Amino acid sequence: MSQRQIIQVFEQYQKSRMQFVQTVADLAARPQNIDILHSAGVMSMLRPLMLDVVPGIQQTAALALGRLADHSDDLAEAVVKEDILPQLVHSLASHNRFYKKAAAFVMRAVAKHSPELSQAVVACGGVDALVLCLEEFDPGVKEAAAWALACIARHNASLAQTVVDAGAVPLLVLCLLEPEMALKRIAASTLSDISKHTPEQAQTVVDNGAIAHLAQMILNPDPKLKRQVFSALSQISKHSVSLAEMVIEAEIFPAAVVCLRDPDEYVRKNVATLLREVVKHTPELSQVIVNCGAITEVIDYLGACRGNLRLPAIMMLGYVAAHTENLAMAVIVSKGVPQLALCLSEEPEHHIKAAAAWSIGQIGHHTPEHAKAVGTANLLPKLLELYMDASSSEDLQAKSKKALKSILQKCTYIPALEPLLYDVPSNILKHVVCQFSKVLPHDPKARRLFVTSGGLKKVQEIQAEPGSPLQEHINAINSCFPEEIVRYYSPGYSEVLLERLESYQPA
Repeated sequence: MSQRQIIQVFEQYQKSRMQFVQTVADLAARPQNIDILHSAGVMSMLRPLMLDVVPGIQQTAALALGRLADHSDDLAEAVVKEDILPQLVHSLASHNRFYKKAAAFVMRAVAKHSPELSQAVVACGGVDALVLCLEEFDPGVKEAAAWALACIARHNASLAQTVVDAGAVPLLVLCLLEPEMALKRIAASTLSDISKHTPEQAQTVVDNGAIAHLAQMILNPDPKLKRQVFSALSQISKHSVSLAEMVIEAEIFPAAVVCLRDPDEYVRKNVATLLREVVKHTPELSQVIVNCGAITEVIDYLGACRGNLRLPAIMMLGYVAAHTENLAMAVIVSKGVPQLALCLSEEPEHHIKAAAAWSIGQIGHHTPEHAKAVGTANLLPKLLELYMDASSSEDLQAKSKKALKSILQKCTYIPALEPLLYDVPSNILKHVVCQFSKVLPHDPKARRLFVTSGGLKKVQEIQAEPGSPLQEHINAINSCFPEEIVRYYSPGYSEVLLERLESYQPA
């Protein structure tokens, strides 16, 4: 065999290897092929090709493995069991940018599935290798590394701390300054995933100057970047008063509030989430946000969206109202109660109804005036219905009951109270009767209305334990009326009159 023929054999072999990995990579891009490839043992065939002398074959083999691992946790576990990860990490330092991107993709595809698979990436030195990739000149390598780190950090605080300890945070903050939009997005997303677990990890992000850089991007025209920016600011704000204050001090308000009108629904949702995380801490922080015109904007946002997009805005109104009477009144004046009533009736999901019930309770529990605002929206019967409905979730029942009781204890608005005298459980009825016993002694018009509407008759029909608080409230109500009127509406009084009629002898 001549030298030329020998070279042709080697060229043919190289061409076959390249064709094989390229075909597998292409097949792995389509979900319907994944199981067939796995059952054919393709994983063990690809492993030696990761060490191939031809860089293009190595990169394509890594790409194929990444696509397989990306499909399911079973295939990701197979990558771990084949001992492919240590091989990837070891060869990262010496290879070109194309291989580094492919290797980071494999680690991301493995790590995304579970904390255990992320831990496998950590155990083979993957995090340190990925952080080194953040120092690369090529933005594509940085992006691939940041994405893999995000998939590791998002699972739990321990894994996020591993990413922090490897020195990723300052490099991710520097990535925010890069011109490439895709790199900015994933850097903001990774900082969000690191910040979400503990105050200490969020503080590390803040200490590296992230807030100032994130704040400069809130009006960026790219919606995907804005989603991640507002997400990161939310995750930082949620942990403590001091962190929320740092976000406010970056002077993102009122500009951020205006983003509740952004065309992108997830930008709007993340802005609403940021507002919720800031206002929940103190009345002072709530007042800052209210002064930016946020309540009206949030109520308009609630009217324009549906489903889970509503949840952070519903809770934001509840947190604002919970702090003080004045803040709750600001929600009422801005027509927040009718909008929450719509959410309560329109939304099929029980967790959203529960949030709306909770927020309504936070608005109505302060004073009789606040309770009247809830009562005039006809929300007390609705809360009772949700509490009594056996199909309501446990959380929805609990929140509806708590909201109803807290509002009833302040409510003195008779038209709202009266429907609750009928078909209600005794633990709710006692609060309703108690409120009547407070109102009726001081309001002649209310007493007349109470008689003519059938309220007094209904009270006489209530079976109460002698000496119980409910009986005491009934006695207090009865003392507001002449004895003969009370007797007239008492059960059995018509029979007494008939007996007297039978025994009556005309003169």
